[in-house]
Amino acid sequence: MRKQLIICSVLALAAALTASLAAAAPAPRTVKVGDNWLSRSSPRVPTITVKRNTTIKFKFVGDDPHNVFGYRGGTKKFGSPIKSSGYYSRRLTTTGTWKILCDIHGAYDQSMKIKVVNP
Repeated sequence: MRKQLIICSVLALAAALTASLAAAAPAPRTVKVGDNWLSRSSPRVPTITVKRNTTIKFKFVGDDPHNVFGYRGGTKKFGSPIKSSGYYSRRLTTTGTWKILCDIHGAYDQSMKIKVVNP
C-alpha cells in the first residue's frame, strides 16, 4: 500500500512538472518585413537568437509585397503567402541556424538568420 502511494505521488509530481514546463513557452518574437529588409535595415545580414519553441511573428510593413521562407540545411522548411501587411507566424521547434529570406527579392536584399538554441 505504501509503495502504491509513493508511486502515485511521484507520478502526480511528474505530471505537474511537465505541465508547468509546457506552460513556460518562450515569448513570441516579432520580426518586421519591410521594403528590401528583414528585422532592420542594415548593410549586413542580421542575426537573432531565440530559444527552441519560440514563435516568430513576421510583421509585414512597407508598400511592396513580400513573403518569408525558412531554410535549414539548404532545404526549404516553411514559407508564407505573399503579403504587404499583417502577420505570418511560425514556431521554431528545431535547434540550429535558420536562413530566412524573401523569395521575391532574394537573399541579397532581404535575408536574415535565426539561431535557435535549447532553453
